[in-house]
Amino acid sequence: MLRAAPLATGGMVIVGGELHEGLIVRQLAEIDAEATLLLEPAGRDTAPAIAAAAAWVAARSPEAILLILPADHHVPDAEAFRAAVRATLLAAEAGAIVTLGVRPGSPATAYGYIRPGAGEAAVKPIATFVEKPAAEAAAALVAGGALWNSGTFIASAATLVSEVTRLAPQVAAAAIAAVRALEGRRLGAAFIGAPKVAFDRAVMEKTDCGAVLPVDFAWSDLGAWDAVAAVTGERVLIRAAPGMRVEVLGLRDVAVVAEPDAVLITALDHSQAVGDVASLGGPPARYRTLAAAAAAYDIWLRTSALPLWATVGVDPASGAFREALTWDGVPHDPWTRARVQARQTFVFASAAAEGIVGPWRAVAQCGFDAFSASGRRPDGLFSSRLDLSGAPGAAAGLYDHAFVLLALAGLRRANPQKVGLEAEALALLQRLQVFRHAAGGFRETEPASMQANAHMHLFEAALAWARVGGDPAWAALADEIAALALACFIDPARGVLHEFFDIDWRPLRGADGLIEPGHQFEWAWLLEQWGLARGRDDARSAARRLFQAGRRGFDPSRGVVVNALWDDLSVRDPAARLWPQTEHLKAALILGEAAAALEAANSLAVYLDTPARGVWRERMRPDGGFLEEPAPATSLYHLYLAVRELTRMAGDPC
Repeated sequence: MLRAAPLATGGMVIVGGELHEGLIVRQLAEIDAEATLLLEPAGRDTAPAIAAAAAWVAARSPEAILLILPADHHVPDAEAFRAAVRATLLAAEAGAIVTLGVRPGSPATAYGYIRPGAGEAAVKPIATFVEKPAAEAAAALVAGGALWNSGTFIASAATLVSEVTRLAPQVAAAAIAAVRALEGRRLGAAFIGAPKVAFDRAVMEKTDCGAVLPVDFAWSDLGAWDAVAAVTGERVLIRAAPGMRVEVLGLRDVAVVAEPDAVLITALDHSQAVGDVASLGGPPARYRTLAAAAAAYDIWLRTSALPLWATVGVDPASGAFREALTWDGVPHDPWTRARVQARQTFVFASAAAEGIVGPWRAVAQCGFDAFSASGRRPDGLFSSRLDLSGAPGAAAGLYDHAFVLLALAGLRRANPQKVGLEAEALALLQRLQVFRHAAGGFRETEPASMQANAHMHLFEAALAWARVGGDPAWAALADEIAALALACFIDPARGVLHEFFDIDWRPLRGADGLIEPGHQFEWAWLLEQWGLARGRDDARSAARRLFQAGRRGFDPSRGVVVNALWDDLSVRDPAARLWPQTEHLKAALILGEAAAALEAANSLAVYLDTPARGVWRERMRPDGGFLEEPAPATSLYHLYLAVRELTRMAGDPC
């Protein structure tokens, strides 16, 4: 920043992540510098970041020239750098987007390359871009006069906005809308909807305005520890967190980086690969790719989980589903609940509908018949809990009936020729009108009668029936719940979903309220589906904001999503149940967040590491250990959907 400050006659603008605000402010104070901060609600790569900065400047001075600098470059000769920038200004004022092309000191494979075109002027047109090449290709590029792509750009604000709008309209629209909705330092929520793409890929490889100035000054992209070592001149590079002591004896050309939760030791010539190893953070990754995770979990589901829960997980006398199995695969039935019977029916019916080999349709139908015979009350609703003999109790809840509707949709999907299933579901939906609330939506039975969670699963059931049924009531119900979620459940300013509300659908706060990362993800998964089907960009934008709110609950040291947050999104309950991990995976997949999806896929592995394959560990303690308790059947529903989503989507680029 200090290197560029003498050029900044119009001031400095920093675009950075919202989570890094404190770090940015502290570092500005340390160097006694001032800048305008534009904070991203989510990282969307360099094209949206540059577009936002350009839109902010263009709204104030469209002809102003922007010098765009990555934060991790080392240029020891600051005056030579500034002279090079000044040499590009006439071209930038004339409408070019100029980058600085560094004459290579070696055929490095860590950098991209630019082939300059012909011309007498110092600033030359760009002939081609070449992404990070293999060693032989890099040597050929250097021999042919190619330049390292420095990632530094000089252009007018008007040119940048115009070219991004022309070549990457979705990026431009999101960035401009985010700047217009700027709240203090924070870009508006529209920024989250921008495609995640680099500026080179989105603009520079397509524009006819691209130009390059070859430069000879020393330059390094400090993206790996070998680059840091080269800058410092050290053959052994050691970096340690405060309070940690590291000693190295008899080693050369290595980097040792010690943090409180991890230690990295790498040969300097391998340090470019560190990102592949460390991108997940936290515990070691079991799976390096989504495809590998999908293959492993698909086998686990088909050959272990479904067979185990269809046999040991079913009461042979009644055909009803067990409540839980121990880690050794022994039945555990303290009670019988409607949600278990409905969820297990849905899982096995879905397995049959999706062609997974096994007797799943018969298992699903037998289980639902047993539940229907023993759990249905005289008023046609279902008891939430049955005693161990199968006799129904008195209470009936909205949450449980959402899963009964979902189970019926699963049975219809597994057996489209069976008559009467939609009529049965519509009749049940009509009976649920007893839960209707005057201010819209539905009330649950006490306690916590005003809640989002029951609506979420009713929304899920409505979407499922809209896909397999024919009655317009299902789409109408889905639309109603989506509207309630967007208007009341989700905080419009922060994009965060609340759980509990007063009688007028105002969110409860503090100890009476709750923010669950898992439900941020689950609603995101559903709203993205609904938004795609309905063409509702507002729902899809809300889904992305929910995803980012849920990510605030990700603990990188354990690689898991925690149970609950406070209103300020600090951690309220650091324990980590299984189901938020599955919802993290589903949301990341549908939103195209590949890195987060891989983190989520890896988080499941430790939960499934049990003596009997096909069961799971349910509750992780804050220290990373697990409570020793049986695996609840309710989690098979979460696991089934996550594994099937991963299996379907892992082959497609995120």
